Amino acid sequence: MPHSETGRMTTTGTETPRLANAAERRVWDALVDQLGPDDVVIPGKRVTDHLKDHEVDFVVAIEGAGIVCIEVKGGEVWHDGQTWWQGGRGHQHEIEPVRQVRDACYALRDYIEMDPRWTQGRLRWDHVVVLPNTELPDGFALAECPRWKIIDRTDLPNLFAKVRAILLTQEIDRPFLTAAGIAELKEALSGRGLPQRSVVARALENEDAADILTEHQSVILDAIRLLHRVEIRGGAGSGKTFLAMEQARRLARDGQRVALVCYSHGLASYLERITATWSRRQQPAYVGEFHDLGKRWGAPEGPDESVRNDDTVQFWEHDLPIHMADLAAQLEPGHRFDAIVVDEAQDFADAWWDPLLAALKDEDTGGLYVFTDEGQRVFNRLGSPPVPLVPLILDQNLRNTRQIANAFQPLVDHPMRFLGGEGPAVKYVPCSREDAMGAGDDEVELLLDQGWRPEDVALLTTGSRHPEQVERQAAGSAAYWDSFWDAEQVFYGHVLGFKGLERRAVVLVVNEASAFERSRERLYVGLSRARDQLVVCGDPDFLREVGGPDLARRLNIV
Repeated sequence: MPHSETGRMTTTGTETPRLANAAERRVWDALVDQLGPDDVVIPGKRVTDHLKDHEVDFVVAIEGAGIVCIEVKGGEVWHDGQTWWQGGRGHQHEIEPVRQVRDACYALRDYIEMDPRWTQGRLRWDHVVVLPNTELPDGFALAECPRWKIIDRTDLPNLFAKVRAILLTQEIDRPFLTAAGIAELKEALSGRGLPQRSVVARALENEDAADILTEHQSVILDAIRLLHRVEIRGGAGSGKTFLAMEQARRLARDGQRVALVCYSHGLASYLERITATWSRRQQPAYVGEFHDLGKRWGAPEGPDESVRNDDTVQFWEHDLPIHMADLAAQLEPGHRFDAIVVDEAQDFADAWWDPLLAALKDEDTGGLYVFTDEGQRVFNRLGSPPVPLVPLILDQNLRNTRQIANAFQPLVDHPMRFLGGEGPAVKYVPCSREDAMGAGDDEVELLLDQGWRPEDVALLTTGSRHPEQVERQAAGSAAYWDSFWDAEQVFYGHVLGFKGLERRAVVLVVNEASAFERSRERLYVGLSRARDQLVVCGDPDFLREVGGPDLARRLNIV
């Protein structure tokens, strides 16, 4: 199947194309001087079929006539009775101009006629050779090439008229080229199914670079190889989760029994999916939520976590950890861990560390590797490991674009260096709290229209949940988090459940009824979940109150 290489499209003489030589320039000048206002000349058109690559020096489309392909041969050109020759600057070589332009013309015609946008059928096509420096005898003729197929230097002043006459007198059973046909020709020659600039392609390039930087950061794990109790602190986008998984993988690979633990359902789902792809020898013995670890030991299911009252808080925050500590103390040696890795450790209350330490084979020297970001302490609980840990600071943002990282920098409790790629500016949509959800829905549609795929986009709320999230959660936690991996759906979530997770494009709906103790942390989490494109919808006064004047300035809140 032939295909055409897109070249410069010229319809008037106001554009000067880059031409191969002075001979082509003379022909070009003659064409643009003589063509009518609605006619078209296209220089240097390449076309490829199953046989070879072809190039047409000029494609000329004449309204009321047809389409002609022109091959230009400069220098001295002659025919010895058997072969065409071209000479210049002391050299000469064989040429086949007639076959060259004929084959190219047929290939181009086939390409045009196979274009689904071409509705004209078979029109008048022809091909000629132009010799701008050569004069042919009046009696010139070849079996495969009559005199009218060759335009020499004496014909150049009447180039257009001769080409038009050829189209009018040959293939008289074919229809003439119309203005609509010229428009379709130009459209077909401009290409079809062309890759456009893609927001996804840009995001993937940034991700590739971020992945390399994140992997390079694992040198930190080499540095702590001989340390067994470490706290690694880092802001959003610093690669903490990658390092937590990599540390668990390395320890398991070295023969240790490892637990990789977090608090939230969403992050646990992510960790479970990723580690499941590793070889069995590298997989931790346990991957998942802290509370599910207790259930594995025999702890009760407990009440519905979504219901927050005094009784449920008492169970999840106090009774269950105490019960888990008792169960951990009774574990057989084969069910204990050589090391425990905790991601998003700022979510853990004081009482939660006791069962983890009790589950170690050696409570005093067993490995404890804690990954934390105090800026993302979004729950009303405080806690820290009750044992000494060697602190390390990650001060580089690798995962967000510079534009996004710069926007949430005022909410980070330590300076960060921005090493991420470039992306679009953060978009702020001013609206009331009541209108923020609707504005967010509109922005999701705009992102999809821009070329983002559903799998690239998440809408996150800071206050009440989106109705779509409510509906999906009604099917159960597992089904809801399965939707996070569904390539056909935009993900709808809440910042509390999205900690540790990312999306290429995020619409953050700031819809809390009023500011409270953890509003700043929620805002920080929400702003930092987008890797490439971030849209913020919310009340400007609320954002200024919670985030401060520096954040307002960076979001262009006036």
